[in-house]
Amino acid sequence: MTTARLSAWAVAGIPEVTAGDDLTLLIGDALAASAPDDQPQAGDIVVVTSKIVSKAEGRFVRADDREQAITDETVRVVATRVTGDHVTRIVENRLGIVGAAAGVDASNTPEGTVLLLPLDPDASARTICAALRERFGVDVGVIVTDTLGRAWRLGQTDVAIGAAGVLVTDDLRGSADAHGRPLGVTQPVVADEIAALTDLVKGKANGLPVAVVRGLGRYVTGLDAPGARTLVRTGPMDMFRLGTDEALAEGYARGFEAGRASEAGRASE
Repeated sequence: MTTARLSAWAVAGIPEVTAGDDLTLLIGDALAASAPDDQPQAGDIVVVTSKIVSKAEGRFVRADDREQAITDETVRVVATRVTGDHVTRIVENRLGIVGAAAGVDASNTPEGTVLLLPLDPDASARTICAALRERFGVDVGVIVTDTLGRAWRLGQTDVAIGAAGVLVTDDLRGSADAHGRPLGVTQPVVADEIAALTDLVKGKANGLPVAVVRGLGRYVTGLDAPGARTLVRTGPMDMFRLGTDEALAEGYARGFEAGRASEAGRASE
């Protein structure tokens, strides 16, 4: 029996990224300058922090008031909580992602500006992936990540918001477990698991926004594979459309309106 082996490491040599930079060139040069054993191999997955993608794409906006920028990026408010003088808004942004502050980032940006998420993270991932495959002559995958909180769990973790050349899920539905029982719903989100893994080697303040994962070549595939946008649950599939307080308030409001309508109906009889 072959024991599975997995490795992940951060890529050194990525300079400070500014608007208009050729990110594929910067990443490619850093990979090319890596130690021989760390040179791109077939089946490697390159994981890129969304912040440098946004910077290269010039996703800066003037915003002396970050709250207004969050409002502008919000499609739907899920929950709002006030703690002291701080307001936390959990919202759905233009990418369909539900998280705090619509992904608007005010850290490590020029004074008076904030940074928005990439306009189309899957397209950004495809551009990087195609360029790396052409430069190094091997099939690699690319995942673009961002940091999100999770319902019912403390803290944050990195998740995939863009992907190219890699299967974002491992669909085991229809196969059997070790005891021969059929699996009906098992579908690990490989892209998110990879994103979380590489956050451990990139870190948040180490200046290492790119990492490589080796040992998961079975998930590397064609550039036409579905991207990370397919992981977003919206509409009828969204079982948690509102925060608890908001859902209760909406339910009470509906009940109150239904009661008024019923009373009005009885009064007209």
